[in-house]
Amino acid sequence: MSAYDLIIKNGTVATPGAIEAMDVAVKDGKIVGLGSFDAGSAAEVFDASGLHVLPGVIDTQVHFREPGAEHKEDIAHGTMAAAMGGVTAIFEMPNTNPLTLTPETHADKIARGEAGGWVDFAFFVGGSAENVGKLHEYENLPGCPGIKIFMGSSTGSLLAKDDATLAKILADGRRRFAVHAEDEYRLEERKHIAEKEGHPRVHNIWRDEETAVLATNRILKLARDAGRPVHILHVTTAEEMDILAANKDIATVEVTPNHLTLTAPDCYEELGSLAQMNPPVREKHHQDALWRAIEQGVVDVIGSDHAPHTLEEKAKPYPQTPSGMTGVQTLLVNMLNHVNEGRLSLRRLVELTSAGPQRVYNITSKGRIAKGYDADFAIVDLKAKRTITNDWIASKCGWTPYDGKQVTGWVMATLVRGNIVMREDELVGKASGAPVRFVETL
Repeated sequence: MSAYDLIIKNGTVATPGAIEAMDVAVKDGKIVGLGSFDAGSAAEVFDASGLHVLPGVIDTQVHFREPGAEHKEDIAHGTMAAAMGGVTAIFEMPNTNPLTLTPETHADKIARGEAGGWVDFAFFVGGSAENVGKLHEYENLPGCPGIKIFMGSSTGSLLAKDDATLAKILADGRRRFAVHAEDEYRLEERKHIAEKEGHPRVHNIWRDEETAVLATNRILKLARDAGRPVHILHVTTAEEMDILAANKDIATVEVTPNHLTLTAPDCYEELGSLAQMNPPVREKHHQDALWRAIEQGVVDVIGSDHAPHTLEEKAKPYPQTPSGMTGVQTLLVNMLNHVNEGRLSLRRLVELTSAGPQRVYNITSKGRIAKGYDADFAIVDLKAKRTITNDWIASKCGWTPYDGKQVTGWVMATLVRGNIVMREDELVGKASGAPVRFVETL
């Protein structure tokens, strides 16, 4: 009997204390040692010479469309894409059909994840007028990262646009809640802009800065009144970053690789509706502000907001085109390219994609390479030059807005709890994802 199940040898390992050469020993899905280990003491050895061993990415915002819209995406293909991109855990959103509003709909998703998930998973419960009064129970369901609120751009009972409903939701629970902050009233007032122009080039004008700022200010006041911490998703504006910097006692902040990489108006002219998402990709001065917020520590998390649609749906006349694009598979390679271009350090990237999510959501046993933690790794080649292509994308819809983009930095292997699930752009083994655990739900 070998002392260890796996030893990752000769890699440069990103631990909480340093990024340095060492081996990692794994047993029963956990990290059991860091240092130097005899290759003969393990049942399997992964030679990571010339590679960096990073904590697996925790992507805390994806839409996998199952149940209800499996023609766009499903849990199996979404988690395959995650594994291809070095993502070892995902948090999936509640705007499916049926909506994830009850213990029954949440349990159904957990069962689907256990049946077909290639990486570990958690599923948000949506907060709405329909389930308020029960949310303090629902937020503590096993495999639930908390409550997700849509202030804009949702459908049916999942849209909570008025302050009275929002205040009731916030009073019904204690955990940090996640929010899509766009003001629905302003969106409705300004939709004529999109309808008149009929082209995505006005997407960021219809859904302007004020639409985001209004909603963010409203939810911060409501969160403070309720004594409830809030996580603001996919922040896009310079104005919001200034506001959020002044409210870090109650608010944590997410940005997406799309908003850090694409800029208006060029992206809309080049990609059309493939660049359409909510909140929208904005002009360069807003993007520059997002990068400053990363540098200054205002941003806590990078999430992909993976939200696929078919090319046929994206080909409809704007604004009938649905908003959203793939992203879980390209999150890490895009960000590694930014590291190589000097926009952030590798250490800061690790903080934003693993340690940050762990801290914001109180995840147990994930988010860092440390003894006793899950053996979740993204093993990357910082020098590898590759081209992102649609053919590489594992998502069911089969496209990425980054088709043809050359990047420096590539994911060579993904390990979930010590199991190699992807190696050299090929999925390995079988789907064996499990629910993510949280301190509040132990």
